[in-house]
Amino acid sequence: MKDDALPSPVMSPLLSEKLGAAIRHGYFTREGGVSEGIYRGLNVGLGSNDERAHVEENRARVSRWFDAAPDRLATLHQVHSPDAIVIDAGYDGSRAQADAMVTATPGLVLGVLSADCGPVLFADPDAGIVGAAHAGWKGALTGVLENTIDAMVSLGADRARIVACLGPSISRRSYEVGAEFVARFLEKDAAYGRFFTPSEKQGHSMFDLPALTIKRLGDAGVTAENLDICTYADEERFFSYRRTTHRQEPDYGRQISAISIRER
Repeated sequence: MKDDALPSPVMSPLLSEKLGAAIRHGYFTREGGVSEGIYRGLNVGLGSNDERAHVEENRARVSRWFDAAPDRLATLHQVHSPDAIVIDAGYDGSRAQADAMVTATPGLVLGVLSADCGPVLFADPDAGIVGAAHAGWKGALTGVLENTIDAMVSLGADRARIVACLGPSISRRSYEVGAEFVARFLEKDAAYGRFFTPSEKQGHSMFDLPALTIKRLGDAGVTAENLDICTYADEERFFSYRRTTHRQEPDYGRQISAISIRER
């Protein structure tokens, strides 16, 4: 496969500055893939109804971008949980049921899938430890970010050195929710009212998931950045579950955000 067939992910300025050459990362768009129709582009969702061969080729292209074999791309069976797992050199290609993973093993590529939820990549470059989390509203509210950081610390990371970046996700201007949704957050913490503003629809609000994510990362003691790219608004580059739902389409693609420690 020619190099020009490889995708070109969005990069985090913060991670690019802090990580150096030893750790590579990318927030992949839907550009640079082989899927067609509603899955057009780089759909990596094994849970979608896209042609399996197309999904496998798209995942292989992501792996090649990291100079890794396809079986070194680790992804999860994501279930909107707070669960973070550690993977190591014994990784066998299985998709554990969790929403975040961390590793200190060079050559493994940690990838989280998203289509509006927040993909967050983490690294402690000095310790050589990385992490990736899928943080939708439920995961962010119930602790997936904090659990990812704790798992990194368990491997030897220092939270004061950890840097994290929230990649492309749905923005406040595109995320309208009902009163019962708001109530769920206020029951958790009344201060979370700051993440909601009234919408034009009576009894509804606009929810700022990225702001909640960045606050929780900061409160957990890590330096964090938001790329501030809305998946719903940018159809050319990103899949969006909510956009698909509004259009009553039968299915949707998933993009991937990934990070890896280079092998020496």
